[in-house]
Amino acid sequence: MDSKKRQPLGIELVKRGIVTEEDIERALDYQKAEPQKKIGDILNILRAADPYVLIKAMGEILEEKAIYLRESDIKINIMEYISIDIAKQYKAIPFEESNGRIKVCFADTANRRAVETVRLILLNKGLVMEKYITFETNIDLILNTYQRTSDNIDLNADVSGFVDSVIKTAMEKRASDIHIEPMSESIRVRYRIDGVLMTAVNVGKEKQAQITNRIKAISNMHQEKQESQDGRILRYPEYNIRVSSQRNIYGEKFVLRLLKKDQDVKSIADLGFQGDEQLLKKAFNKKNSITVIAAPTGEGKTTSLYSIIDFLNRPEVNITTIEDPVEIRINGLNQIEIDSKINFADSLRTVLRQDPDIILLGEIRDRETAEIAMQAGQTGHYVLSTIHTIDAIEVITRLRKIGVSNYDISSILATCVSQRLVRRLCKDCRRERDFTDEEKQIIKSLSEKYNIKLDLNGKKTYDAIGCKKCNNTGYYGRIGIFEVLMLSDELRALIASNESALRIREQALQDGYVPLVIDGIKRVIDGTTNLKEVNDKLAIY
Repeated sequence: MDSKKRQPLGIELVKRGIVTEEDIERALDYQKAEPQKKIGDILNILRAADPYVLIKAMGEILEEKAIYLRESDIKINIMEYISIDIAKQYKAIPFEESNGRIKVCFADTANRRAVETVRLILLNKGLVMEKYITFETNIDLILNTYQRTSDNIDLNADVSGFVDSVIKTAMEKRASDIHIEPMSESIRVRYRIDGVLMTAVNVGKEKQAQITNRIKAISNMHQEKQESQDGRILRYPEYNIRVSSQRNIYGEKFVLRLLKKDQDVKSIADLGFQGDEQLLKKAFNKKNSITVIAAPTGEGKTTSLYSIIDFLNRPEVNITTIEDPVEIRINGLNQIEIDSKINFADSLRTVLRQDPDIILLGEIRDRETAEIAMQAGQTGHYVLSTIHTIDAIEVITRLRKIGVSNYDISSILATCVSQRLVRRLCKDCRRERDFTDEEKQIIKSLSEKYNIKLDLNGKKTYDAIGCKKCNNTGYYGRIGIFEVLMLSDELRALIASNESALRIREQALQDGYVPLVIDGIKRVIDGTTNLKEVNDKLAIY
């Protein structure tokens, strides 16, 4: 990581105020027990400084480009460029390619043999290498994740056994999706775990046709058809697996969505909603109105809808859902699944003749669906739905853009909820530390901006480390962060008079609206997640 002369690096870091002399002494004591480790890595292990600040300073001192490498920084399939053995031997990870150049992280750029070997391998592939430094622990963590995942997949089995082991391993690792992707020289298998894609294994291109045929066979797809198809795999007792195929330039790609059968609906509190029952009743139990949950794709909108419906579900209430598809079956509900022959709007028209009290509408996609939903809200029903926007206030803008009148929005829209899913820190391996001055300043600025007290006294934060339980990611599971906008009389007046979203936001803040980022920061302060996770979702710094 650092140069051959260790002490100058330590002295320079002290001069820059990155670490203290006591930190260097502690690092040297640590090095006596583990002489193979370099001072820079030891300072990171000891958490002597913020790792992003530390690696940046080390890069400047060593006159190398530096990055605090995380799995999310890897934009390519590592194993398409160098083998896992080479990556481990030389502590090197290619992480991004563009215009004939490839970025590669090394734990030690002073190791000329390592740098030159990797450079020549990539040059033979027609790529010019751009080297970076990062911490050895980061490289080990990422490579161990690749290795552990692929070790569970039986590469020596026949194609049927291979596909079976890919699916069963995904289940064991809590994956929500499996991506089976034809590349130029291999077939890549990736799992989405806690919202993040990670490579599980690469197999030879010669197996592509057999793998494709096997997936089509078990998902009841047409073998000869190469256009986009949808299918289902029903051979695993605990799972209903939805399969989607899409042809790309190297063949047919498959995405398998793993849906657990008989899955219990989590309470809205278990999802992360930080409100009591009184707030839930106030926000989600209204007649003659609509509640909309807003978030980008993949942020748990449907799961939250199920939780709210479960909260409202009583024998004396007639609840009907219109979904695409029905992902969780709930006793006491009338659940309708739309298909190619009937859309949301047509289904909603029929449902209104079925005497419903509450209607769950999977998504508001267009003006026709929105207008029928508004009509349902006007005639004594309570409608819950979702929409794709970045926050609760933008729901109003989105409804305006698809053609809903200001009058309908102001009179029928009752509650807007926005949410994101952030990864929970793994409690088995998270590492406690003090907030850095930079982190404290970020939190202080948000506190002052929204005039909300965020108390850091005596509070610690945590770094994600990685262990066997969490697939070496440092995170285990996800939790929602939320914001709730309940329309006041003042807000309704602003909407009716076509005021801008900026003016509506100003009034909402006066009414006590708490933005999504504040709920995220509270989850950082209570140790559930960290600032990096919240920033990845909301770009707060």
